[in-house]
Amino acid sequence: MIAFTIFMLVGCGFFGDVKPADNELENSTEDLIVVGYSQIGSESVWRTANSVSIQSALTTENGYFLMFSNARQKQENQIKAIRSFVSQRVDYIVFSPVTEDGWETVLQEAKEAGVPVILADRMISVSDDSLYATWVGSNTREEGEKAGRWLEQYLRKKGRASEEINIVVLQGTTGSSAQLGRTMGFDSIADQHKNWNILEQTSGDFTVAKGKEVMESMLKKYDDIDVIVSQNDDMTFGAMEALDEKGLSYGVNGDIVIISFDAVYDALKMVSEGKINVDIECNPEQGEYISEIIQKIENGENLEKKYYVDEQVFTIDNVDDVLEQRTY
Repeated sequence: MIAFTIFMLVGCGFFGDVKPADNELENSTEDLIVVGYSQIGSESVWRTANSVSIQSALTTENGYFLMFSNARQKQENQIKAIRSFVSQRVDYIVFSPVTEDGWETVLQEAKEAGVPVILADRMISVSDDSLYATWVGSNTREEGEKAGRWLEQYLRKKGRASEEINIVVLQGTTGSSAQLGRTMGFDSIADQHKNWNILEQTSGDFTVAKGKEVMESMLKKYDDIDVIVSQNDDMTFGAMEALDEKGLSYGVNGDIVIISFDAVYDALKMVSEGKINVDIECNPEQGEYISEIIQKIENGENLEKKYYVDEQVFTIDNVDDVLEQRTY
């Protein structure tokens, strides 16, 4: 019965919430740290790798009982899951918020119940930061700045630093930390260059299909696009499909520069092949970081309010060094 319950809760996490009766949960989690995790969804290769990392770190062998919930990109599903975790008296709640706003009420409920909340990947906007214990993830603003600084150097090397440069941006889910951070970071560099013209910034919702749709729309509006900034690899894949159908060249030997984010294996292969000029890494392997944070809390250690994961910038010059070791 214990093994079956664990299988249902962990193995089927991608297919929705599983709610055991309180006595079943107590019997199944004796001597284990119970963690309720609400994932945004499975909208991208990156997100799937992020889920696998968490599920691989928070195992029974490592002393955890993981209750995994897939919100399918809906904030109301996450709020429902968090309330369910509180009612089932989990030891910790971890979640990756769909958007930054709208969390104060449910997190106040978790605080009153004495359940520490750890934010993963994306941040939230609340008036009281004691509603969560800490956050672990990527410095998305810095990622955007890295993209901008790379473009500066690239244009300088190509002798195009003073040319008019037309840029379009495929943004991620509107209001998400990744979309806000990468946009602010890149814009902060673009604002320093009067000859950089950002023609349009439109959400592609971090998906291949939406990325292609947005790119098709942009290609109808603009005849002279020099740079595409795509805020994740899945949207980049969609944008490249749209470019291919129009017969447009891109990448290292093409007319259009492609800047992407995430650095999943398939995208890094395209960097190696010269199809994507640069990919700014967003590291999804956050499970071990979360486990270490929980152990710090268990041991009564002081926490930092933020923990950043390690990340790199990949071009054709250095990508082959990591490609064979990429696990996602």
